[in-house]
Amino acid sequence: MKSSYKELILAMVRTGILGFGGGPSVIPLIRYEAVTRYHWVKDEEFGETLAIANALPGPIATKMAAYLGYKLKGPIGAAFGILAHILPTCIAMVLLLTLINVLSFSSRVTGMIQSVMPVIAVMLGLMAYEFAAKAVKGLGKVLGCIFFILSFLFLQIIPIHPAIVIVIFLGYGALHYKLQDRIQKNKSKSKEMSA
Repeated sequence: MKSSYKELILAMVRTGILGFGGGPSVIPLIRYEAVTRYHWVKDEEFGETLAIANALPGPIATKMAAYLGYKLKGPIGAAFGILAHILPTCIAMVLLLTLINVLSFSSRVTGMIQSVMPVIAVMLGLMAYEFAAKAVKGLGKVLGCIFFILSFLFLQIIPIHPAIVIVIFLGYGALHYKLQDRIQKNKSKSKEMSA
């Protein structure tokens, strides 16, 4: 996993510039750069890191940029990752600040923004589907459906903060795999004893 500062900066600049609609909408772009394009992390590691980052305070996209930068190049890489992700947008905001009043009344700009929203919804839906498919593959259909229903109840019916729900499921995941590992070790021992 050899990577250069140039690749890190280009990836984070692309995600910062092309991301539209807030932090969560940038995550599929960061995932593409980190998992598909540069192979910095495997999909499972990206999903685990995303879950942990969601439980921490602050903007999710900058946390992911910092994590990837740190993983690749240490503390300096984390700083480069964050700056490359946020600086182009900050500069663009400063440059376009004078045009906001003019553009905000334009029907064309409003139409452009409204036409981009479905694309973001599809990207988020696709990412959610891929993560759900992996969860069902790892946990099974019954347990995966139960967790989907529980998370819906926790987030929509009983309004629990998403970070708390994530921590609960992370805790269960750690316990689940620990128990699963212990059961497999016991099965292996019993097979060895019977052989």
